[in-house]
Amino acid sequence: MRYADPLAPRATLLREGSADLSGYIDGRIDHCKAIDPTIRAFVDEPNRGRRVRSAASALVERDRPAAERPALHGIPIGVKDVFHVDGLPTKAGSTLPAAVLGGPEAPVVTALTNAGAIVFGKTVTTEFAHFEPGPTRNPEALERTPGGSSSGSAAAVAAGMVPLALGSQTIGSVIRPAAFCGVVGFKPTFGRVPTDGMVTLSTSADQVGWFTQDVDGAALVAACCVADWQALTTPQQQPTLGVPVGSYLDQAAATGREAFSDHVDRLVAAGYTVVRADPFTAIERVNNRHRRVVAAEAARAHDEWIRSYGDRYAASTQALIERGQRVSVRALAGARRSQIALRDRLSGRMETTGIDLWITPAAPGPAPRGIGTTGDPVMNLPWTHAGLPAITVPAGSVNGAPLGLQLVGRFGADESVVAWARGIERALSNR
Repeated sequence: MRYADPLAPRATLLREGSADLSGYIDGRIDHCKAIDPTIRAFVDEPNRGRRVRSAASALVERDRPAAERPALHGIPIGVKDVFHVDGLPTKAGSTLPAAVLGGPEAPVVTALTNAGAIVFGKTVTTEFAHFEPGPTRNPEALERTPGGSSSGSAAAVAAGMVPLALGSQTIGSVIRPAAFCGVVGFKPTFGRVPTDGMVTLSTSADQVGWFTQDVDGAALVAACCVADWQALTTPQQQPTLGVPVGSYLDQAAATGREAFSDHVDRLVAAGYTVVRADPFTAIERVNNRHRRVVAAEAARAHDEWIRSYGDRYAASTQALIERGQRVSVRALAGARRSQIALRDRLSGRMETTGIDLWITPAAPGPAPRGIGTTGDPVMNLPWTHAGLPAITVPAGSVNGAPLGLQLVGRFGADESVVAWARGIERALSNR
C-alpha cells in the first residue's frame, strides 16, 4: 500500500507553487478515505475532510509570494494522540474522558503549524504510549505489527496518507515502528524539543520524534522544531561507524543479526570505516534501570487518573503502574543517575575508539506477525536511556517485511547525525 510522497520535494513543490495545494489536499483526503479503513492509522474524526479543506483554503486565501512562504507551507501532518492540538480531543489511546486528559497545544505542534503545516488528524497510539496495541496495521505487511507506540504515525507516513507525522519515544517508539514500516524515524537528543503539551509517561525518558519517507524531510522538520538547529551546509566527511558487539547485539534475532551483517558489509563496500566495540558491560542492568525509570515515573504521572479511572486502564498499563508504585524514591534517583553515567561512558568510548556514529539493528528483526504485540524495543533502549540522538533509515526487507538501520550519535550532535544519515541512506538504497 505504499504511496511515495517524500516530504522534502513535496514541500518544495508546494512552497514554489509548482503543485496545486487544494488539489494535493483533496488527493490526500481521498487516499486516506480509500485505505485508512484497512490501515487504521488515524483516530476517527467526524468531518475531517471539511476541517482540513478549510485549513487549506485559508492558506490559499492569505497566499504570499513563494519566497515568503514558510518551510512546510500546506504540508498535511499526522499528530500522535498524546500531543494536545487546539480544537481536537486527546485520548492517548485510552478510554479516559478527553476532558480529563486535555491541555494547551503542544509547542512542537504550534511550531509545525507556524511553519505552514496543516494538522490532518490525530494518529493512533498504544494506550498512554506504552505497550497495549491499537488497531493500526502495517501498510507494508498487513499481517505484521506496525510497531508502537507511535504506530499510527509510522503507518500514516508509510502509506502516503501524510508525508510527515509526529511521534514520541520513551523506549523505542519512533525508531522501531519506522523500521517496521520502512520509513525514516528521527528522535533528537533528549530535551532539544520540548515535551510540553504531551500526555506524560516518563519525564526522564519521553522524547519527541517524527516520521518521513526521506532523511532530507526529517532535517527540514528539525529546522522547524529545534530552536537552535544549525543545518550543516558543507559536505560532511564520512563518519567512522561503530558496531556495538557483545551482549547488546546478542539481543537481536538471528535474522536481524544476519541482515545487519549484510548492512555493515554494504557500508564497508561504500567506503565507510567500521570499528567494532563493546560499549555495554552489562546490558541487562541498563535495560532494568531504564524500565525502572519508566515504571516509577509512569506511576507518578498517572497517580490521580488511575485512582479515579483505574478500571479503564488496560491490564498491561495497570501492571506497569503497579511496578512503578513499588520503586522507592532512592531507587528511582539511582536509575536517573545511571542515564547520565551511561551517556558519559558512551561519549568516552566514542572518543577512545574514534567512533563518530553507532550503527545497529533498529529492532531485533522484522516486525512480528499479528497486531497483538508491538515488538521488542530492546535495540533502542540503551540509546534512549542515555538521551542520544537516533535515526532509522530503511534498509531492505526480509520476506517482504521492512528492516531499518539505527544510527546513533553523540549527545547534542543531532545535526551531524542527520547529515551523515543522508549518505548512509544512499548507500543502502544502492543495490
